[in-house]
Amino acid sequence: MALKAVLFDFNGIIINDEPIHEQLIEEILIAENLRPKRGEFRQICLGRSDRACLSDLFSRRGRVLTESYLNQLISRKAQAYQERIAEMAELPIYPGLEDFIHKIQAANLKIGLVTGAVRSDVEVVLSRANLTQYFSVMSTSDDLKVSKPEPDGYLLAIELLNHEFENLDLQPSECLAIEDTPAGITSAKRAGMQVVGVANTYPFHIMQRQANWTVDYFWDLELERIQQVFSQEKFQPTVTEC
Repeated sequence: MALKAVLFDFNGIIINDEPIHEQLIEEILIAENLRPKRGEFRQICLGRSDRACLSDLFSRRGRVLTESYLNQLISRKAQAYQERIAEMAELPIYPGLEDFIHKIQAANLKIGLVTGAVRSDVEVVLSRANLTQYFSVMSTSDDLKVSKPEPDGYLLAIELLNHEFENLDLQPSECLAIEDTPAGITSAKRAGMQVVGVANTYPFHIMQRQANWTVDYFWDLELERIQQVFSQEKFQPTVTEC
């Protein structure tokens, strides 16, 4: 078995924007005459789509959202997110990311993105950061109703890559996912993939308990070492530190 593709999460992996999302979610709740609660965003929303996050937050407050109104809230948040991004002189892209992507390219591996973010969020950030060209496919919340920790986003990315590249015949076991939350790690593992946990959002020891490999920063991630493990005949999942 060989490693053929690397699939990145977006929020908390490409860009350090979780504080922006927390603030925007709180603004939506306040606008709807609902009170934000300390720690609730981290508990309910990290690693999950806006659709899942807002649905659960409103449900906890006894409010059931119609599909139409939920879509309005998601669109409102997306517009506000783009405005915040436009106001920034420099985007908080994680250091070492582009160098790691170059290593992936040098190894002739396919690159995709799997996220619960809406496509407009992803596109504005990747375009502004000059990263769009690196990602062959994107699986976003626009494509699916379900959210991480369900595996659907990762399985869709495999389908898209196989459609994009004739004769690739990509299987989940040939993919490496890059995640920063327990929900994301669970999603990738349910899809049958190995996972690198980057300690951008949760402490190293929490990532280490769930991911196959754990690093503090992208520059700590040894792609060659991971490729060697993938190439072992009868690969067995391990939890180790790069």
